[in-house]
Amino acid sequence: MAPSFWGREARAGGVGGGGMGNGGGTPVVVKMENPNWSISEVEPTDVDPGSPAAGKAGRGKNARQITWVLLLKAHRAAGRLTGAASAALAVAAAARRRVAVGRTDSDAAPGESTALRTRSYLLIRAFLLLSVLLLAVEVAAYFQGWHLQMPELPAGFSAEEGLVAIDGLFAAAYAGWMRVRLQYLAPPLQFLTNSCVVLFMIQSVDRLVLCLGCLWIKLKGIKPVPLAADKDDVEAGADDFPMVLVQMPMCNEREVYQQSIGAICNLDWPRSNFLVQVLDDSDDATTSALIKEEVEKWQREGVHIVYRHRVIRDGYKAGNLKSAMNCSYVKDYEYVVIFDADFQPQADFLKRAMPHFKGKDDVGLVQARWSFINNDENLLTRLQNINLCFHFEVEQQVNGTFLNFFGFNGTAGVWRIKALEDSGGWMERTTVEDMDIAVRAHLKGWKFLYLNDVECQCELPESYEAYRKQQHRWHSGPMQLFRLCFVDIIKSKIGFWKKCNLIFLFFLLRKLILPFYSFTLFCVILPMTMFVPEAELPAWVVCYVPVTMSIMSILPAPKSFPFIVPYLLFENTMSVTKFNAMVSGLFQLGSAYEWVVTKKSGRSSEGDLVALVEKHSAPQRVGSAPNLDALAKEGSLPKKDAAKKKQKHNRIYRKELALSFLLLTAAARSVLSAQGVHFYFLLFQGISFLVMGLDLIGEQVE
Repeated sequence: MAPSFWGREARAGGVGGGGMGNGGGTPVVVKMENPNWSISEVEPTDVDPGSPAAGKAGRGKNARQITWVLLLKAHRAAGRLTGAASAALAVAAAARRRVAVGRTDSDAAPGESTALRTRSYLLIRAFLLLSVLLLAVEVAAYFQGWHLQMPELPAGFSAEEGLVAIDGLFAAAYAGWMRVRLQYLAPPLQFLTNSCVVLFMIQSVDRLVLCLGCLWIKLKGIKPVPLAADKDDVEAGADDFPMVLVQMPMCNEREVYQQSIGAICNLDWPRSNFLVQVLDDSDDATTSALIKEEVEKWQREGVHIVYRHRVIRDGYKAGNLKSAMNCSYVKDYEYVVIFDADFQPQADFLKRAMPHFKGKDDVGLVQARWSFINNDENLLTRLQNINLCFHFEVEQQVNGTFLNFFGFNGTAGVWRIKALEDSGGWMERTTVEDMDIAVRAHLKGWKFLYLNDVECQCELPESYEAYRKQQHRWHSGPMQLFRLCFVDIIKSKIGFWKKCNLIFLFFLLRKLILPFYSFTLFCVILPMTMFVPEAELPAWVVCYVPVTMSIMSILPAPKSFPFIVPYLLFENTMSVTKFNAMVSGLFQLGSAYEWVVTKKSGRSSEGDLVALVEKHSAPQRVGSAPNLDALAKEGSLPKKDAAKKKQKHNRIYRKELALSFLLLTAAARSVLSAQGVHFYFLLFQGISFLVMGLDLIGEQVE
């Protein structure tokens, strides 16, 4: 509250007559709402403008009022400094705990291959040791007063003659190093640099064209329109409510199965016209029992829902879907909708998606957009949200509008069963079965529609470990698929330009070239040019173009603009994982076939739960209530097994940590040659790798 003298003066002003005649200042209302305090002036309404009191009040604020304002501002600044200091101490404490525990990514999960990861780490560590050695040499040469860069030499002069005051064995060795650097290292490094810059510019032009296409769609209001408006009358013809099969593939999804099954069973569609298949691949008996009992509850509510469990998980998700499509009753259905275990569609999802098939016999897929329940949970989810907003708002929408083709996202999509069968059905040959079926359907001439205004809620990975494994699968699978379907693309009957789009844009540019140049240019070439300064990387490549590309990427998520710098650094840091995955998929290495289910936290927005309670009657709410008996059974498990299942921890990622020290070493070297832009980029990028290497960006397990 305000100081006591302020209250006395306010009361004196009110008693002395004239409202403010004796108050000596402008009344101020102080709103003390933590953490921010605000001030608003109260204008006098009962003072004669010509009176002396009004003139005195208008000349300025009372000195005590100004002092109070300054104190409030100082308090706010001190609070922010305290918060920043507390955050820094918390980060330091987490890093210290991480180092003390010593758990690294070399501790592989069962069935996980670490051969390629170990080789990559050893190679990066060798470069790190070499860079430290070269930095020590350059620092010694700098303090000796020798030139750190070769001068322009006339023809016939050697490197030794270009140095100043060379004497001694060390000076001669340094002169030899400069000659090797100039004649043998700089030319191939400069060629590699120029090649990556060209690839970088091609990819930047591609992103610019996508953004311009999205702008054109917005300006013209282009979007898919069904031929006939949807009808709410359930007595309408069969064409308005076709038979729909809803599939929910899941594996050990204990955290999310209940809310997702509830959302799908409450879809606004005639119950006689849709069937829900819960396809459980869980290898945990307790989780399977919980899911099965939840299905039985909804069966008692009158929902057509069946539970299928595979003991042997052949083919992972693709094998699960393929097995479900072999059921005899599938022939009674015309469309199939796929929702992953953490997806919660709105009740009107089918009524907004299905009309787009009516009268369009060549449409094989209708894809909806994802929205995220936990997009502001931590820094990692915020940065993922930027990426995925660009993917759906720009990439999917532009490709769907102008090409009628895009990569199926694996969930929140409706397939015409005839299109699936015509394309050969689900195949287990890659870890991206969704992209596989989309490419094969495109080669058969089927068209895809993308609905940007139909959203389906889901979760983002909250831990760096889960996100890292997800990205590895997403970037190794496309290279596997490219090897397998390249000949089919060439032999297909689609148009020449569609073949070019598939090969050069869809696969090579966005799936191979993008991770290649991101890692090579910013994590390999840039540090090397600091130690071989004869090969130059222009500042506009390091700073201006990446910032411009980041601004374009962040436009679909305007609330994320404060995170533009972390986003730029984050993308370069993730290029290591993506490059490693791309290489493993391209050359069919062991880690390319790893399939790790992305861990879910089971978060659900409070608004959705309230809406669900208000919309449905008590019996339906009971149907989705927690299964206390099953949870009690779960609690009776042996403590050892329970502890094993619930164990979570953060790791140290050696590859990111080694690259952090490599970039920081290169930043120190750039100081000697006074390269300002390169220094700041290397410094902050090195810090970014350090944060990721210590697993400080996502969920923190205490």
